[in-house]
Amino acid sequence: MPSFLQKLNGAALRRIDSVLQPMIWQARRATSWHRTLPSFIIVGAQKSGTTSLYDYLTEHPQLWPAYIKEVHFFDGGLSPKSNNFQKGEGWYRANFPLKSHIKTGEQTFEASPLYMFNPLVAQRIFNLIPQAKIIAILRNPTERAISHYFHERRYGRETLDIAEAIATEEKRLAPMWANQDYKNEIFIHLSYKSRGHYAEQLKRFLDYFPRENLLVLNAENLFQDPASVLQKVCQFIDIDSEYQFKNLRPRNIASNRISVASSVYKALDYYFEPHNHELYKLLGESFNW
Repeated sequence: MPSFLQKLNGAALRRIDSVLQPMIWQARRATSWHRTLPSFIIVGAQKSGTTSLYDYLTEHPQLWPAYIKEVHFFDGGLSPKSNNFQKGEGWYRANFPLKSHIKTGEQTFEASPLYMFNPLVAQRIFNLIPQAKIIAILRNPTERAISHYFHERRYGRETLDIAEAIATEEKRLAPMWANQDYKNEIFIHLSYKSRGHYAEQLKRFLDYFPRENLLVLNAENLFQDPASVLQKVCQFIDIDSEYQFKNLRPRNIASNRISVASSVYKALDYYFEPHNHELYKLLGESFNW
C-alpha cells in the first residue's frame, strides 16, 4: 500500500517543503558553532562541469555535501540586495554537518562557481580556512563563454545577440571593475570573456595557498572520462580513490543552445589565445585549446 507521502502530489510536497525549510534552517543556525568547515571547495569555473563534479562527489561515502551546492558565502551571494559574507562565519557553518557526525577520514565540501571569478574570494577563504584545498575545473574558454551566453538567454538576463554581447562586454563591465562592484548583476551574469582569464584568477589563489593545495582539472576530461577524473580528485583530497562511482551521467545540460556563426568562434579563439598560453605557462601543461 502506498505511503501517505507517496500519495501527495507535487504541489503538496512543495508546500510542506516551504514550511519545513525555514524551521530546518533555524535549527542549523542555532547549532552553527557545532558544525564543521569544509575541507575543500570547488571554486569554478562556471559552465565547466562544476554541477556534475559536485553531484558525483556527493555519492562518495566519505564525503558530506553542503546543505546547498552553491553556498555563495565568500563572494557575498548572487543578490545585489544582500551580502552573505557579511552574515558571518556562523551563517557559513550552518551550511555544513555537525562535527559529531563527521567520522575520521570523512570530509565536507561545497561548490560555488563564482568564487574563482570574484577577486575578493581567495583571501577570504584563506582567512577562514587556511588549510583548505581548492579545486578548479576549467573548460575551453571559447566553449565556456558561448555556453554562458545561452545560459543567460535562457533566464532572460541577456537581450543582445551573441556577437554583440561579446563585443560590448568590456564596456558593460568597466564601471564594475573600476568601482570593485563585484555583486553587480552585470558583473555576475554578463562576464562571458572575463571569466575565461583563468591564469589571472588562479594566481589570486596561489597568492595565498601553496601549489599542492590547488587542483586544476580540464573539463573536457571530466566530460569524456569522469571516472578517471574522480579518481584524481579523490587522491587529491585523500579519500578512497578506488571507490566506483555509479551515476556518471552529465548534469545541468542546456536545452536552448542553437548554432553559432564560425566568426564568433574565431573571434573568441583569437581573443583567448594569449590568456590560454599564460595558463599553460602557469600550470606547466597544455590543455590544447
